[in-house]
Amino acid sequence: MKTPSGLQPLIDDGVIDEVIRPLKSGKEAAVYVVRSGDAIRCAKVYKDLGQRSFQARVQYQEGRKVRGSRQTRAIGKATKFGRKEQEAAWKNTEVDALYALSAAGVRVPRPYGYFNGVLVMELITDDTGHSAPRLGEVALEPAQAREYFAFLVRQVVRMLCVGTIHGDLSEYNVLVGPDGPVIIDLPQAVSAAGNNNARSMLLRDVNNIRDTLARFAPELSQLHYGEEMWALFEKGELLPESPLTGKFKFATGDADVGAVLMSIEDARQEAQIREQGRQAAAEAD
Repeated sequence: MKTPSGLQPLIDDGVIDEVIRPLKSGKEAAVYVVRSGDAIRCAKVYKDLGQRSFQARVQYQEGRKVRGSRQTRAIGKATKFGRKEQEAAWKNTEVDALYALSAAGVRVPRPYGYFNGVLVMELITDDTGHSAPRLGEVALEPAQAREYFAFLVRQVVRMLCVGTIHGDLSEYNVLVGPDGPVIIDLPQAVSAAGNNNARSMLLRDVNNIRDTLARFAPELSQLHYGEEMWALFEKGELLPESPLTGKFKFATGDADVGAVLMSIEDARQEAQIREQGRQAAAEAD
């Protein structure tokens, strides 16, 4: 096939030897099957996105770090340079997450490098060598659904132990390879400690997978692993192999609305003070 312009620099530099075929294309990236020596891999070519796309990503970007005060100011002011830096940070998040999660033993595609806006990584295939199907595309026996759920819950725990939440985990970004599920698509990965939406995103991730697999094993719908692992994480007690039961005792008493509002106001004031401090430091640079 004709080499896409985004992949030509990688061929020129000897990173890959051949583009075999397109694998998939979405709003944010196009993925191709490529050959590198004797190895068949995939290359994810990120697309440049407009300001509208950034607005949809605000909740994911909270708590992410950028390189310096100049970049922080530019992103805050939404300048052309700031949008470029924000775009780069969005792409780099997936690269960084893949390396960190792979090192932590999470089953994600193994990364092989990031070159000129292109992520080269492991190609996940089925047992016949074809591209692996998504979790939502396979029919499972109840026992297999339970096995997959237990495995994916453990992957989410390992991710949380290194401070990362997928943020968009569902049947559409889990592939099913010969050795079981593989988690993909991480540009929206969230900082568990730095994002105020972290808990709700974690619960959504776990419950999305639970509800998908409960179609084959209905009893899974009664399990609450997300709440259980987050409670342990908040107390600093969550470990990669922490035993979990899927049972969680929800609070039944009336909420203290006044205390909640006071906590929100305290958090708002603290955030305002931190922002003023950041602005003062940036102006001093």
